[in-house]
Amino acid sequence: MTSLRQGVDREKTKFEERYSRQILFQRIGAEGQRRLAAGKVGIVGCGATGSALAQLLARAGVGKLRIIDRDYVETSNLQRQSLFDEMDAAESLPKAIAAARKIASFNSEIQVEARVEDVVPRNIEVLLEGMDVILDGTDNFETRYLVNDYAVKVSLPWVYAAAVGSYGVTLNVLPGKTACLACVFPDTPRGMVETCETSGILNTAVNLVASVAATEAMKLLVGGDALGRLRQTLWSFDVWSNEQAEIAAGKPRAGCRTCRDRDFVHLAGEARPHITMCGRNSVQIHERARPIDFAEMQRRLESLGVVRHNEFVLKFWREPYEMTLFPDGRAIIKGTTDTGVARSLYARYVGS
Repeated sequence: MTSLRQGVDREKTKFEERYSRQILFQRIGAEGQRRLAAGKVGIVGCGATGSALAQLLARAGVGKLRIIDRDYVETSNLQRQSLFDEMDAAESLPKAIAAARKIASFNSEIQVEARVEDVVPRNIEVLLEGMDVILDGTDNFETRYLVNDYAVKVSLPWVYAAAVGSYGVTLNVLPGKTACLACVFPDTPRGMVETCETSGILNTAVNLVASVAATEAMKLLVGGDALGRLRQTLWSFDVWSNEQAEIAAGKPRAGCRTCRDRDFVHLAGEARPHITMCGRNSVQIHERARPIDFAEMQRRLESLGVVRHNEFVLKFWREPYEMTLFPDGRAIIKGTTDTGVARSLYARYVGS
């Protein structure tokens, strides 16, 4: 009994030592730190913003992180995606896997689930089940509206965040209490929309918006008085021009399709395409579940081009295209934005 008590005391001392500077912050304290340790956060997307969010919350001691991402690490990511290194890019590791490994190297005491999947209507409930908060690390409004539908339907708080160029923006969504994403942006932005691929991005803008969003998530997990300090505005800041703006988001908007009518069109997904644009002069192809045997696929393709694989992805190069194939049959084809060309290449090399 004495040895058991001593073991518990040692673990308590270790916990308090690791998070001592955060516990000293009175608005968190010892009880708030325990609540963080019991918290469960789903991070949708682990690119620039998502990797910064994951790192901040892991170091803060959030007990469980579920990192969901469909992509793999490339050299061009390393300028701003803080959880990855050159070896990850050389191996084309899926971002969720690379992030989980890196987090384990600096905080092995928390639980990190890596899910190498694209968040779509058919799997979003499974991927985000059991989470306390959802954080936005995505790069497209299609997925954000899907997350918004799910969060409003199950009354789960989520934090919208985005960064491009030198500009970052974030919004807290507390279903039933504050405006949701569809209240603020009733329709998908039309016309030219800036992206990292077209307008570039500063890592400082990423880290700023991730810091703000991660802090709001911590307030939600700590609860109590912290909830009264949650921001209820659409907040933006440009780190280059120093321009700042805040727009009151307020209560759910009368007539909002999602909040008021509870018409979850994105969650229903009837019109959602199976082929989606991925950026980087690429097309992503979603297929029905069709397990891929990488060893067999390599034997089939090695006479047609350069091919290599690890346990997570298979890469195939046949100029001017590059195909990245995942175990569930999903593929990212680089070198075209023509979905017809991408579909043809997939059928030729993987199967129809």
